[in-house]
Amino acid sequence: MSDQISAPRLALVTGASRGIGAATAIRLASEGYHVILTARTEDDLIKTEDAIHAAGGTATIAPVDLLKGDEIDKLAAAISGRWESLDLLVLNAATLGTLSPVAHASPREFEGVMALNVTAQWRMIRAFDPMLRRARGTIVAVTSSVATRAEAYWGAYSASKAALENLVGVYAAEMQALGVNVLLVDPGGTRTTMRARAFPGEDPMSLKTPDTVADAIAAALPSLGKGLTRLRVAKDGGATVSAAA
Repeated sequence: MSDQISAPRLALVTGASRGIGAATAIRLASEGYHVILTARTEDDLIKTEDAIHAAGGTATIAPVDLLKGDEIDKLAAAISGRWESLDLLVLNAATLGTLSPVAHASPREFEGVMALNVTAQWRMIRAFDPMLRRARGTIVAVTSSVATRAEAYWGAYSASKAALENLVGVYAAEMQALGVNVLLVDPGGTRTTMRARAFPGEDPMSLKTPDTVADAIAAALPSLGKGLTRLRVAKDGGATVSAAA
């Protein structure tokens, strides 16, 4: 009798074209996941895919604009038509917007930040909920330290990340009895394009790399408890994992 080969675990990573998203996708592929890579730009996704293949992993690229809800629904339909379940959904894609006083923020830009950082994340959860349930899978949601503190000029981004934290926290509570868990990740200061926009005078070499955050995520996944777990990555790369209160 020949040995039965099990299908690889399946992960979907948004914002996988660069930064923490790309690093996490590459790290997950090294752990044996087949990784679906999503972002708006196909050319940048191909770079992540090439890095995964060069390291011996497997990936599928799926360009999608998360601001278009119908594209999210079509993506979920396509993926569920090929795979039965989804082990890991990484909600990483986000936009910073312009840092400004709350009263001076452009309505169009404020709404755009909320649309991607909150509404699109809900659409992803809604679309992939059946596949996550079948796998008893995990959502990884990338947040920010400004979600829990009132930092001047960070109004739209701070509000969006606070909303994201509550959104995934509620989902974790709803799914606890069904085996779907949530890991909420605060990466801290990391050498990314978004960080450079927010702190243009900062020396990027003083920051940890996205690979450090990806390693912390991968290390936390095997030992998650039920419901919501928080992961904070320190400046030196040290990680603190705690169950949500």
